[in-house]
Amino acid sequence: MMSDKIIITDVGPRDGLQNQPKILTIEQRFALVEAIAEAGVPQIEVGSFVSPKAVPAMAGTDQVFSALEDIGFTTPTIALIPNMKGYELARAAGAKTVTMVLYASEGMAQKNAAMSMAEAEAITLDILSLAKQDNIEVIATIAVAFACPFDGPTDPTVVEEIAAKFIRAGADQLVLADTIGAADPQQVRALTSALVKSHGAAKLGCHFHDTRAMGLANVYAAVESGIRRFDSSIAGLGGCPFAPGASGNVATDDIAMMLQQMGFATGIDLDKLMQASDLAQTLTGTAPGGRSKAWLQGHLAKQAG
Repeated sequence: MMSDKIIITDVGPRDGLQNQPKILTIEQRFALVEAIAEAGVPQIEVGSFVSPKAVPAMAGTDQVFSALEDIGFTTPTIALIPNMKGYELARAAGAKTVTMVLYASEGMAQKNAAMSMAEAEAITLDILSLAKQDNIEVIATIAVAFACPFDGPTDPTVVEEIAAKFIRAGADQLVLADTIGAADPQQVRALTSALVKSHGAAKLGCHFHDTRAMGLANVYAAVESGIRRFDSSIAGLGGCPFAPGASGNVATDDIAMMLQQMGFATGIDLDKLMQASDLAQTLTGTAPGGRSKAWLQGHLAKQAG
């Protein structure tokens, strides 16, 4: 019997904000994280420890972590790191879980991190080793797991080899990222089924973008394969600044509604999630909101009435 519980990680405060024209203040970022947590989202990617010159929206992530610590914040938080310096900064800020990005193409590795695929893997292995000593969890995310804007379609065997290597190396989670939203449900089902068969589903997750309106269909295909961990973004915020065509992530609004209607337990209060979605739209002025948002708000209003 497959688990009926699905763990959603909202990446809006990091992936969602990093590409927005409006840069939020530390207080605004903190308020968004709090609102998402209030809705019962199980995990939140709070920010990244990257060069503020490269990604100005992520400057001061250590202050966001500090503010959360000051209020005794209990929802599990995640920080994205690009390299060893990022790891050290995240550790100093008190991060308990970090995400390191691996690459399924040389083109994306160079454009996103100015390094080769092999260099990114070597750094991640070093960080994994150190993190074990520091009692910090490491999520290994494979970018462009389905297609790359620079190198074209990704060979699934490349992804399978990287996944096997890092699961063996002790990564706490392994996430497949459809960075530019190019995957289709059949591709997703094939790759996730193969990985679940080889490694089990417990450590595997998926991160989809809705660029071609297939985000939810891809989530469904992965669920059918047994995947029970998904990244999504409040109000559909998102996009990689270094990947042409990477529009918003699949919206937490939509994924939570779909999974709950399918009978899965997410722990998310949809009414409070709509409030967090409203806040994301107010703060950024650009968040589209989930495709289901208008219906959801009307439905919830009827229930309340």
